[in-house]
Amino acid sequence: MQDRGTQIVENARGVVNGLSRFTMLLFLPIWLAACSAPTVYTSLQHRSINLNPGDLQHGGIAFITPSSITGREEDRQSLALSFVSILLSEHKDIRVVTLAETLSAINRANLTAEYNAMFDEYQDTGIFQQQTLRKIGEVTGVRYLAQLKLAGFRQETAGRLGVLGLRLIETKRANLRIFLQIWDSQEGSIVWEGLEELNLSTDTFTENTISFNDIARQSARELLEHIPYQKNRILVPVDEAKKNPDIDWEF
Repeated sequence: MQDRGTQIVENARGVVNGLSRFTMLLFLPIWLAACSAPTVYTSLQHRSINLNPGDLQHGGIAFITPSSITGREEDRQSLALSFVSILLSEHKDIRVVTLAETLSAINRANLTAEYNAMFDEYQDTGIFQQQTLRKIGEVTGVRYLAQLKLAGFRQETAGRLGVLGLRLIETKRANLRIFLQIWDSQEGSIVWEGLEELNLSTDTFTENTISFNDIARQSARELLEHIPYQKNRILVPVDEAKKNPDIDWEF
């Protein structure tokens, strides 16, 4: 009787151990996926034509309406907002005029028709009319204008690991192609341009995809790192510096 009881206990232990191993095998990949960091692959080209370190701090920059491929028109405002947020957070000594502020200033100055005509001509020639650029610079109070182009955006999901027919880990991928030009509103010329193709992937057990905003902010961070920049207090107008409580200025 005692041997039978011992056997039962041993069998129960075996079942518990088997369940423990199964549970560990079941949840280990989930834990690993939750702890994995996104993988970033990027191809970036940039060229400074006539933009020197300190020019943006001295002249300021405003964002004008981005262009996009067909079908992604609704992402243009989000793209501009992503670049503005990164620029404001990482370069606090540059005066930045958001897209919304630019459009409001243009509308108040009754430049809407002229602004629209400038973009119509740009679609055919790739050139922004100098006189209109100068007016935009005047109403926004900055010298430089940033124009973004959304050249491509793609999201994908692929299964990677499953147990007992259940898909536990999925690989989420996103691809984004961005082109950025900075124009001198006074000269009517392009002073800097950059192109980036960014691939972002992550392994996850959730249904969430890589959002457009997430990959746009990553692209903004990568591109803006290459813009000529030199932190120099002298280059920042005193009035603008005093408005920003995040900068420790001494006057």
